[in-house]
Amino acid sequence: MGEQASRPAPNEASFPSPSGSLEELIAETGESELVVSPAGQVYTVGPNRLGFGVFTVGREQIIDAEIALYAAHGATGKAIGPFPARIESLETEPAFTARNTASDPDAARVVYVSEIPFDRPGEWRLVAVVRDGDEVEATRLPSVVADRDDRVPAPGEPAPRVHTPTADEVGNISEIDTRIPPDSMHEEDLHDVLGSEPVVLLFATPALCQSRVCGPVVDVAEQVKRDRDEDAAFIHMEIFEDNTPPKPRPQVEAYRLPTEPWLFVIDEQGKVDTRIEGAFSIEELNAALDRASAN
Repeated sequence: MGEQASRPAPNEASFPSPSGSLEELIAETGESELVVSPAGQVYTVGPNRLGFGVFTVGREQIIDAEIALYAAHGATGKAIGPFPARIESLETEPAFTARNTASDPDAARVVYVSEIPFDRPGEWRLVAVVRDGDEVEATRLPSVVADRDDRVPAPGEPAPRVHTPTADEVGNISEIDTRIPPDSMHEEDLHDVLGSEPVVLLFATPALCQSRVCGPVVDVAEQVKRDRDEDAAFIHMEIFEDNTPPKPRPQVEAYRLPTEPWLFVIDEQGKVDTRIEGAFSIEELNAALDRASAN
């Protein structure tokens, strides 16, 4: 995998200001053939971290696009934006790149992230505008739905206290870890450490992931653990019972997760400080851990 650095979001001023609907924006810019796919399903009223991937029509990943999102409430809403996207690299040092990740040609290398405020519940339609030099083109995204609340533990809420299996409880580590080689995040039981120290809790299944980002984010967490093992308990929780889809493990059901992967960074009071659906970078995990440790 070639090296790909994270990159800050481009300036808002380099993208058009919307004056009407999303359809009018598309008419003004022309349509792009790129495919832009949101990485999550859970959105709420208020600020949202919206991660997404960018691909050619042949599903080749684009890792360096200058891009901004626009949103409109429902079919007749006025377009808001632009919300420029930063690029978060999913790559790690070679020692932390699992075989699952290295051997998967579709494994995600970056995630694009825009911060979008949805001010009311319901359907939100999305358009991405891609800049290439002085040229801009637009492409539609699948709509998302913002809820007033959702079932997944949110920042400020207590993290559910559940037992997570540890390496000394199983005959073979592969029973609780599909990564090759297995990671080191099976030393602590969440039930025992919750409320006594910060916790990095990662629900992911490197070998069985549908989104193609589980392998890279487990690699990311494993590298951060090397550097910050004293700052938190790091726990990797697999998704499927007996590592056989589609039945979720009881811990996944307790957290009411509709997708994978999910990251929860929990403070020492046992409350969720950060949650991220989908992919995240080393920088994002370090920043989340800094916030949780400061509480």
